[in-house]
Amino acid sequence: MKAIGTWMAALALLATAISSCRKELQIVPPTDTPVTDASFGKVTGFYLLNEGNMGSNKATLDFFDYTTGIYAKNIFASANPFVARELGDVGNDLQIYGKKLYAVINCSNLVEVMDSRDAKHIAQISIPNCRYITFDKGYAYVSSYAGPVEMDPNSRKGYVAKIDTASLQIVAECTVGYQPEEMVVENGKLYVANSGGYRVPNYDNTVSVIDLATFQVIKTISVEINLHRMEKDRFGNIYVSSRGDGYDIPPQTFVISSATDELTDMLELLPVSDMAMSGDSLYVVCSRWNNFTNSNEISYAIYDVIHREIVSRHLITDGTDEEIQIPYGIAVNPETKEFFITDAKDYVTPGTLYCFGKDGVRKWQVTTGDIPAHIAFVAE
Repeated sequence: MKAIGTWMAALALLATAISSCRKELQIVPPTDTPVTDASFGKVTGFYLLNEGNMGSNKATLDFFDYTTGIYAKNIFASANPFVARELGDVGNDLQIYGKKLYAVINCSNLVEVMDSRDAKHIAQISIPNCRYITFDKGYAYVSSYAGPVEMDPNSRKGYVAKIDTASLQIVAECTVGYQPEEMVVENGKLYVANSGGYRVPNYDNTVSVIDLATFQVIKTISVEINLHRMEKDRFGNIYVSSRGDGYDIPPQTFVISSATDELTDMLELLPVSDMAMSGDSLYVVCSRWNNFTNSNEISYAIYDVIHREIVSRHLITDGTDEEIQIPYGIAVNPETKEFFITDAKDYVTPGTLYCFGKDGVRKWQVTTGDIPAHIAFVAE
């Protein structure tokens, strides 16, 4: 091998007793599937982290190799035969920085650090209820709910852990809002989306702004309840999504200027489950749960960040969207502009990864692990 669920669904499982987030399971052999012809440039492949349902201890790692056209499922165990465990419980984020691959394993309270070339284990970093990771100037920043996985109106505030990527040691912590989620770095500052998801119906509605030089919160921006995703454009604008409450407050997307740290726009027609910035286009998928109808409302969009308008509601142009049950994750190849959408299906059985050309026509698809979610591209 070369270089080698939704919030509402998660809440429904919180009442289930999790006897052991790190219990050992029988190792499932990896599966290799030819899905397309070999074709690559600087991007030689990508990893996909399957979340696995909460409490199932079934987070898995897949790899697609552009140089061979082969999609390999569940590679962590075979890449690490001397590590007596699999990835753990709920794979919540996946990123590459330098030559290291970082997998944030939420309910197992750890960040698994691997070699990005072959997924071999390097280290584990213990962080309670860790959520997302981002990087800047030799440091990793990991958001943490701080407390246990449970609904609690009196839950404590979360924090961001600062990690030296050379030593892989935590060097500082900064308290932010309640149940912090995704983050971006811009203009010397770390922006943190706070959800307050454990405090329903008293959600948090803020973005914490951390000055990276002092690693202290310098401002708190009021936005909307239950914040989640974050992306940034080349103009210094921060896009942050609100999941709403599933009742009267719909999911929306907001824009913050990193120059003024002020809220500048509300994109109420752009609900987001996941989003990916590619050039000056923001690719968006949304599976919006409605508690009145007990159903998901599915939508797709491309937003032009220059002209500040939705330019398409038809991300997929060949009708494949009719096959997708729960669009859960999206990623765009930075070189070819082909894009990938993951389908979580029913959250308990293997999902599907779809590859589309930049024209929105399906190129190939493959079965993944449970709840395929996060993609990290490998480049030479």
